[in-house]
Amino acid sequence: MLLSVTKPQRLLINFRSSWNNNIPSLFKFTLRAPITTFNTFKIPRAFGLNLTRTMASNSTELPSSTIPIFTTVADYRAWRRAAFKAGKTVGFVPTMGALHEGHISLVRESLENNDLTVVSIFVNPAQFAPHEDLATYPRTLPKDLQLLEEQKITSKSCGETRTPSAVFVPTVSEMYPSGIVQNVAEQKGTFIEVQGYGHQMEGKSRPTFFRGVATVVTKLFNVIEPTQAYFGQKDIQQALLLKRMCRDLLLSHPEPSNLHIIPTARDPTDSLALSSRNAYLSTDGRKVATTLWQALKAAETAWTEGRTKRECINAATKVVEEKIAQASKDGLEVVMKLDYVEMNDAQTFEVLEEEKARRDTGLVILSGALYVDKTRLIDNILLGDIHQVLG
Repeated sequence: MLLSVTKPQRLLINFRSSWNNNIPSLFKFTLRAPITTFNTFKIPRAFGLNLTRTMASNSTELPSSTIPIFTTVADYRAWRRAAFKAGKTVGFVPTMGALHEGHISLVRESLENNDLTVVSIFVNPAQFAPHEDLATYPRTLPKDLQLLEEQKITSKSCGETRTPSAVFVPTVSEMYPSGIVQNVAEQKGTFIEVQGYGHQMEGKSRPTFFRGVATVVTKLFNVIEPTQAYFGQKDIQQALLLKRMCRDLLLSHPEPSNLHIIPTARDPTDSLALSSRNAYLSTDGRKVATTLWQALKAAETAWTEGRTKRECINAATKVVEEKIAQASKDGLEVVMKLDYVEMNDAQTFEVLEEEKARRDTGLVILSGALYVDKTRLIDNILLGDIHQVLG
């Protein structure tokens, strides 16, 4: 097929980032001529990419980017088919945008270990309850794309220079063809639930959350077809639940062993777990935001000293109480409320019973949630052999 190029610079922008090792060789072969010096070139039909739609999306609906952006399942799948034919491995980092160093650590992990890396940016309405922050969740697409464009590594394993290969930015209607509302009772269509694993820990406070997460991640895995996928430890229950889902649904893209959980990225100054919702924090709120982490560390110390589970939890709650009192004494305009601190079995997510706490040889999740004003912060520490789940 012939494609007339009326905006050669725009075309150069769309493909330059993928020039080195990030797109199938059959595609690179067809672009041997300098793009800025010709008006027409051939693209093999086997590649199947609708360039007109891609360029239109970049120029009219989306910010300009040196990384190819796909807004439809059909266009992305055409790109993915070419990657399959070329034998390329694809790493996948699913996000809701508002990217920070935590997301970028996952992207770098994928760049190191895969020929191609795809990042999705989609604020999933199905995982927000009607009273939650769907409408106000940070949306920073231009900044997100700029941050992704800055990522460039030389793989230690093969010496290739790699950058993100594609960004998938679908609309809500693309991801939910039957439509979607936040009230579960009113939803129609197909949804995924991992029975028996979504009501504990985070699920206790957010009972429909994991239904929405499992559904959208299943859809994304079906579209992206990743060789490997990357999730952060901060959302440990989510990551472990998705591993189980991959196993139960017999998924091959990715296989359960290729869903990787990467240690939580933290602020280097005070170890606050990085989160998109940290943007909600006021100046005073940011000053006390590490309260949860300090509480969990106190519980971890008590655990390593051989204290009982009850004593560990009490150590954590004491830290929170002291921080609340200190904030009031310092005149900070902030309200803190502990949602929970708990210790759970990493396999079942069930609350660790006191009498079994010391006899249990498996991995234990020490986790908690804390409200700082209206911002809900979560964090966790793994007690035991962390290599059972991380990596």
